[in-house]
Amino acid sequence: MFLIRVNKIELIEKRQFIIYRLALFSLFYILLSLKTFSQDSIPAKKDLTEEAELKFQQFFFKALSQKAIGNHQKAIENLENCNQILPNDASVFFEFSKNYLSLNNKLLAKEYIDRALKKDSNNIWMLKHLVKVYQKDNNLSNAIEIQQKIIAINPKERGFLVKLYLYNRDYEKAISLLNSLAKDGVLDANLKNIKRSLENRKVAKKSTKKIQNITDLIDDFEREKKYTTLEKILKISKENAVLLKYSEQGITLFPAQPFVYFVHGKTLNYQKNYKKALSILENGIDFVIEDKMEADFYKQMAKAHKGLGNSNEEKKYQLKAKKLKI
Repeated sequence: MFLIRVNKIELIEKRQFIIYRLALFSLFYILLSLKTFSQDSIPAKKDLTEEAELKFQQFFFKALSQKAIGNHQKAIENLENCNQILPNDASVFFEFSKNYLSLNNKLLAKEYIDRALKKDSNNIWMLKHLVKVYQKDNNLSNAIEIQQKIIAINPKERGFLVKLYLYNRDYEKAISLLNSLAKDGVLDANLKNIKRSLENRKVAKKSTKKIQNITDLIDDFEREKKYTTLEKILKISKENAVLLKYSEQGITLFPAQPFVYFVHGKTLNYQKNYKKALSILENGIDFVIEDKMEADFYKQMAKAHKGLGNSNEEKKYQLKAKKLKI
């Protein structure tokens, strides 16, 4: 009797240990999702045996960890193991898509997010990721369509639709939506700047005046505050003082134009003001939609990290630039 009782106790303790390990992995996943991956990762389904679920959680956790350090191919390998244990899981498809997008494989990124959405068509985090996929593919019409679906689920997401309209050069729709947001009293500081910029933007015919030099360009910009003139100044000027002054003005007047952030960050890097350069570049990269400019941003961010002595981050951004094949 004593031996039987001991065996039962050991069996209970063994089960408790398994449950304890599962709880730990679940806790790790929850904390990691909140702190590192925000709210865009979907927890795994609880329809497996305890042993299979433990293996699934282990592979899934490894996939998230590898993605966090930029090792996307390793992340994909772990996700393939997850898919063998629990085929056709939406959370696994979602993670596949995010890793393939980071590898600039837009075709597979689109395929996997489509699979995920077939299982959960109104999942707002997956829809937001699909917008990113379309942006990366420069398919702004579809990105706008999906963002409108997101807004139907959560009207607070209207602000990003403004940016998509700007990327698509649809200024009339952008200002119309900004006016609607202003009427509802939900314009944040950044959107207010964008609204002010659009309101000041002149849509008159292009001037037939021939600009001869940088002085003429500066005079013209000071008078009319046109982005096209500012862009010419930033492209042809060789003086750091001019580049700093007018790129800074550009960030204030045209906060949705990534080029002004790039020039400001690049000039700060040249002056070895690496910390401020990195901050400016991180703010501006959100507005980038073209691969070439994105690669240029990453190269300057790598340079800033090098100046700050962050060798791991330097390599990370060099790799990101290289993956864009620019």
